[in-house]
Amino acid sequence: MFLMRFDMRAPAFSPASTQDLYKAALEMAAWGEEQGAIQIVVSEHHSSDDGYLPSPLVFAGAIAGRTKTIPIQVGALIVPLHDPLRLAEDMAVLDLVSGGRVSYVTAVGYVEREYALFDRSLKGRGKRMDESLTAMRSAWTGEPFEYQGRTVRIMPKPATPGGPMLLMGGNSPAAIRRAARFDMGMLAQGLNPDLESMYKEECEKLGKTPGMCINPPQGMVTSAFVSEDPDRAWAQIGEHLLHDAKAYAEWMIDSTSVTKSIAKTVDELKTQKGAYQIFTPDEAKGYISQFGVLLLQPLCGGLPPDLAWESLELVASKVLK
Repeated sequence: MFLMRFDMRAPAFSPASTQDLYKAALEMAAWGEEQGAIQIVVSEHHSSDDGYLPSPLVFAGAIAGRTKTIPIQVGALIVPLHDPLRLAEDMAVLDLVSGGRVSYVTAVGYVEREYALFDRSLKGRGKRMDESLTAMRSAWTGEPFEYQGRTVRIMPKPATPGGPMLLMGGNSPAAIRRAARFDMGMLAQGLNPDLESMYKEECEKLGKTPGMCINPPQGMVTSAFVSEDPDRAWAQIGEHLLHDAKAYAEWMIDSTSVTKSIAKTVDELKTQKGAYQIFTPDEAKGYISQFGVLLLQPLCGGLPPDLAWESLELVASKVLK
């Protein structure tokens, strides 16, 4: 099994244009559906020099239009940066046009300059998340409700009863409590093996039924590629993978995640054998046998589409067969 993630970085050193990368991503999404991918994931960040995807719902809608059945996940959606009523409208429409295929990992965010862009403060973002989730859930009933001292009503109702599937993203006790309180499952960042049991205990304390809880294990590769000659592939695409790793490390600072790398060179990233790896077809098969799913990021760091397709075609011809 495999899934694909797109964050649409387009650093200045990439020979691929931003428009070419978006065109390729849509083609790859359609290809992924044909090849049996279990999910397409798109992400959200703002004010990034490399053009990191700022409008995941728009892009998810474009993917939904190019595909028919494959699930699409926005992960993560930085809810406190948005007006919750407008967000509820957009998510309802996307739920209708996609046939309920789009789910969301909600998160409070952690990048200060994103909050500054929208004239908001990181302080208090947890409270804003709670208020937003409450408003969105009320909005999807289609009934009038009170919001900030006024009566509002949001239409149309989404196709999915109660609204699209929401998971809580995060690794903190606050995220665990919020997930339980709002009857949400969790997608964690790894590195806390006790998180699932903590989440279940919190649900039990509140009399809630736990939802799905996904906590990536140690050794999980989140940006995988496949090549008959990994050393040659590292020479070709390593700078793109390193750009992605360094950009995330700059944002995360002291945060921890299975995806984080502090590598400063391509050789360091390669020898770490961490979240970024290039497998041979046989190694990829072995990885799937151990972890169940191969997580691909085909256009990682603005990777030129022709090089990305080389990896994807090997996945189809020599890993999935």
